[in-house]
Amino acid sequence: MKILVLDDEVLARQELIYLIQNSQKVGQVDIFEAEDIGAAEKILFRQQIDLIFLDISLSEENGFTLANQLEQLAHPPLVVFATAYDDYVLRAFDSNAVDYILKPFEQERVDKALIKINKILQMSAEADSKPKTQKGVELLTLALADRSVVLKMQDIIAANIEDGELTVTTKTQTYTVKKTLNWFKERVKANYFLQIHRNTVVNLGMIEEVQPWFNHTLLLVMANGDKFPVGRSYLKDLNSHLTL
Repeated sequence: MKILVLDDEVLARQELIYLIQNSQKVGQVDIFEAEDIGAAEKILFRQQIDLIFLDISLSEENGFTLANQLEQLAHPPLVVFATAYDDYVLRAFDSNAVDYILKPFEQERVDKALIKINKILQMSAEADSKPKTQKGVELLTLALADRSVVLKMQDIIAANIEDGELTVTTKTQTYTVKKTLNWFKERVKANYFLQIHRNTVVNLGMIEEVQPWFNHTLLLVMANGDKFPVGRSYLKDLNSHLTL
């Protein structure tokens, strides 16, 4: 497990690192440390971190700033807030934190957090190890601000990225999450999805009309009335799928 400890206090970082290394509830760990968000971002760029112990008060910075940015990563780490303040608990869990521990740190409390993290990572690993060609309904889970929704893949009309946000559309609903188009494509295994623009992936079964568009390109009209232009470099692939 790769763990990042982010705290602007050297002694607090050292104490937490000691308790993690001393814990009997976690196997082999690689621990990285940072004193500010900039240093943490450099580590996150180079390493696929599994868990961040994140302080809230970071000199002139706020730990929630980084917590909210993590959702943009393809594989965001789990977050445990490690702070001296107990009045941010609700906000912490709104930021999708999995635990919240208070200073001064205690071995028993750190152990409990690590047990919870291990269970989550184990469940995730088991899910990833399942064959990708399983029969049955393919599903996509979207984590929204107040809840998570589970969509059937065949009900999705399109996924479109704009201004750093991913919009997933069905016949009846539209959902916007802070994910990338690549995040969606990695989860789409069905061959009826096709990228038709650098910003757009569509469900081929939901196309109702193909109309001529500017510069000898095409415009797709979907089952819900939404319209998507086809990028020039994607025309050949679309033509082969639709036998145009």
